Amino acid sequence: MSLQSALDDMRKSSLKTANPELVKIINKTGDEFKASYDASQAIQPGARFPEFTLQDATGHAVSLSGLLANGPVFFSFYRGSWCPYCNLELRALQKVLPDFKAKRVCLVAVSPELPDQSLTTSEKNGLEFTVLSDLQNDLARKLGIVFSQPDEMRTVFNAIQVDWDARYGDGNLQIPIPANILVEKSGLVKNVWLDPYWHNRMEPSTALEWINQL
Repeated sequence: MSLQSALDDMRKSSLKTANPELVKIINKTGDEFKASYDASQAIQPGARFPEFTLQDATGHAVSLSGLLANGPVFFSFYRGSWCPYCNLELRALQKVLPDFKAKRVCLVAVSPELPDQSLTTSEKNGLEFTVLSDLQNDLARKLGIVFSQPDEMRTVFNAIQVDWDARYGDGNLQIPIPANILVEKSGLVKNVWLDPYWHNRMEPSTALEWINQL
């Protein structure tokens, strides 16, 4: 089964038991953002990926230049460990990690969650690749992939018991648009995939096609 098929099945199943009022808020939020988001504002192929230094799940500093010293880097930006769609995508990427290693491409996941939450994500999904904390979406903002959720989404997060302050260190409800970016060893962006609809994700097979073209 493809990743997207699994995501679609998960969404259909969750809609059967979800609170209709919460579903209405979520769908309204997603539709409005998709209608207003201009994908041309996001980083494009050929652009230089911005330098950064972020903490990994164990609190160690990781820089772009340090990663690129070992070869190309594939970034997967996800919303948080509370998101079942993100967890499914991360587990799918873990399955193809040997293919990344064979091509000497570093696989890195990034979210604005605090490092201890990133550690939780790594452990519960059995991830063997780097997970970074982009606090307050500083890097995602430079890439043009930040989604500022409306305040009414607090009702949803309260209902599903997501303590935003504890997970992110702030209460601004900003998260990255799910995105995948392949950066060449030179620091230039080779490929970009993103979708404002949070339940759509790129297939791992597409990621493998990307790295095979390097």
